[in-house]
Amino acid sequence: MKSAIYPGSFDPITFGHLDIIKRATKIFGKIIVIVANNDMKHTLFSVDERVNLVKETLKDYPNIEVTTYEGLTVDCAADFKVDAIIRGLRMITDFEFEFQMNLANKVMNDEIETVFLMTTVENSYISSSLVKEIHKLDGDIKKFVPKCVIDALDIKRSNS
Repeated sequence: MKSAIYPGSFDPITFGHLDIIKRATKIFGKIIVIVANNDMKHTLFSVDERVNLVKETLKDYPNIEVTTYEGLTVDCAADFKVDAIIRGLRMITDFEFEFQMNLANKVMNDEIETVFLMTTVENSYISSSLVKEIHKLDGDIKKFVPKCVIDALDIKRSNS
């Protein structure tokens, strides 16, 4: 059974992320969603909150695990003994960055493959940053994120 990691900040998880994950389950028997724990990124949600939101969103998928990792993604893939790293692509600018990362990862560990999945047209413009901005300005985000994310964003806003 082939397995892969799908790393990201997931601040918060969106329907774009979910689309990539669901499509990846058709390719891999097991997927480990890695919620990045990077102190250099300023996230709205803590790593534990992001892990919990991702777990809640993916609770009906028995072949998906959710965890966190600090360090290089290629090392994470090796530590979890997976075959591949899944990366989603929305725009051509995503490709340029991801292509460079793929080459660097291959130099560090040529056993790990990177699988790029293009976003669907419906999700090509969705980003976590866009969702947070729309929500901050009282816009409707129910077409972009699961209900648990909306609830969590509402709580964050009411506590600030």
